[in-house]
Amino acid sequence: MVDPGRCPSPSPGPEHELADRVGMAMVRLNKMHAQVAHQMAKQGMDKSAFVLLATLSGLGECRSSGLAEAVLSDPSTVSRQVAGLVKDGLVERRADPADGRASVLAVTEAGRELIQERRRQRNEAIQQVFVDWADEDLKGFADLFERFVHDYERTIPALLNERGTGTRAGGND
Repeated sequence: MVDPGRCPSPSPGPEHELADRVGMAMVRLNKMHAQVAHQMAKQGMDKSAFVLLATLSGLGECRSSGLAEAVLSDPSTVSRQVAGLVKDGLVERRADPADGRASVLAVTEAGRELIQERRRQRNEAIQQVFVDWADEDLKGFADLFERFVHDYERTIPALLNERGTGTRAGGND
């Protein structure tokens, strides 16, 4: 299997060299993330369902359409995925207090426990990655990485819309 982060490719040119380094590192990181997602799926929770669960947990009670907007996905896709989370007892539907004809979604206690356990596992794994890093290096990396992700989240949806692909076309990967 060829590592996409190591494929020989034409030189990006000096004006894009740093962007290319970051982009190729993202390709490698996404590859590893896909492997983790595959393992999660083997344990009964696919990545997209977990993203919905975690996002809903952060948002609090909301309608399915609001959840779809938050994850930049199609409402019908989110509705199908939420049905599985409801079936598994991780999310429940409640009457919308503002409009009794509609429903809102809420994370159940079992859903919160799953999120906490997965977060604990993730944090332990990440901590192992940084075991040999100096504290100031780790803090500096965390600060810059948070800044990068914030700017990426702010910039990419607009770029996708400018290019006509839209944020819902590619999901949130």
